[in-house]
Amino acid sequence: MTFRARVITATVGAAAIAVILGSFASFLTSRNALLHSVDESLIQASHQSRVTSDNDRVTGSYFELVLPSGTTLPTSNIPIDQTIMNVAKGKSTQVFRTITIGTQSYRELIVPLAKNSVVNCPTGVCQISTTSAQLFIVDITGQVTELSHLLTTLMLVSAGGLLLALGLGLFLARQALHPLEEVTDEIESVALTNDLQYRLVEGDADELGRLRRVFNRLLGSVENSQTLQRQLVLDASHELRTPLTSLRTNAQVLSRASELTPEELRQITDDMVTQVDELAALVTDLGELARGERSEGDVVALALDDCVDECVETARTHARIRDITIDTDIKSSTVIGRRDRLSRAISNLLTNAVKFTPIGGRILVSTAHGAVTVADSGPGIPEQDRPLIFDRFWRSPSARSLPGSGLGLAIVAQVVAELGGSVTIDQDPRLGGARFTLTLPEAPSDGESNEV
Repeated sequence: MTFRARVITATVGAAAIAVILGSFASFLTSRNALLHSVDESLIQASHQSRVTSDNDRVTGSYFELVLPSGTTLPTSNIPIDQTIMNVAKGKSTQVFRTITIGTQSYRELIVPLAKNSVVNCPTGVCQISTTSAQLFIVDITGQVTELSHLLTTLMLVSAGGLLLALGLGLFLARQALHPLEEVTDEIESVALTNDLQYRLVEGDADELGRLRRVFNRLLGSVENSQTLQRQLVLDASHELRTPLTSLRTNAQVLSRASELTPEELRQITDDMVTQVDELAALVTDLGELARGERSEGDVVALALDDCVDECVETARTHARIRDITIDTDIKSSTVIGRRDRLSRAISNLLTNAVKFTPIGGRILVSTAHGAVTVADSGPGIPEQDRPLIFDRFWRSPSARSLPGSGLGLAIVAQVVAELGGSVTIDQDPRLGGARFTLTLPEAPSDGESNEV
């Protein structure tokens, strides 16, 4: 069923329920009003026929009197059934009911009379020694006919109302869904042309306006993602060109290995190994960036101090080669994140610090309250370069002669964004070099490493 059909069905259904319930309520109200009026007249007649004497005897002025034996005074063609007999025998209380005699409809009131009631009879005033029943009856054929006409009229009105509701449903559905069809046409046009720069007119602050704004944000996100992907491919191809060109040159030189000295062969071999290592590191970093802002794995509560300790021990292995000291000031802290991603970000900060710290320099790593600070005694980062430091493949002029792909800090920024944290850069007042501060959301105070 189409959305238009659902709207029409809902409109007609709601109108049908309203019309049917309204007609049913009108019929019941009219019927109850008529019967109540007739019943009131019968009750009034029964009250007017009773006079209580000093001996608490009842004198009845009646339409018909029914004795427990079934005898009626005076005799009539009114049928005497079990209901009347139960009242005459004192087994039932006062009864209102509608009966049909031939083609006529009557409303009947059956009133019980106690023993020793004094009533009018053909011989004058009689005293009935047993219980009996007094019948008050009125012809309501005219009222029943009017109710039948009213029911027919209401049925016709209901049918007309349903037809009107169907027509209005078709009209209103067309009018209400027209703006939605326009939005659908625009979205289909974007899908066909793949024009991600196109934006819908947002319109008013209603549901359709909200839909347009949400779709515009979606288009912006897709466009931005596509732009980043294209830029990543372009940057990656540019960065891969240099080591591949060097490998090709060295391979061509190796083709004349017989003309080279052992020292030259060893140098070319070492250069090729270094270039392959650079390519492997670049491919690894590209794979890390290709994961996007979300990675697989459970987000858990992690002991930040333990994670930092592991990364520092690994970094010290490389720092010893250059006689660099890594000092730590580790305080217990628990954060929310993925261990492999967090370890990669911290390791990248430490690798970056080792790379730019001079021989015999110093690095200080500290943690507290969900924050990791890595400071070094290197040259620092100029103010004008700090806004660019986390861009992919960006490298400062002073670092272009050093090994690396320019992706390490971009991965740090991506991990921090994924985990809902932040990373800042400034100059360390003690060591004089760059200071990176990575802040992550802290876990609940219980500190348990449970999945969240």
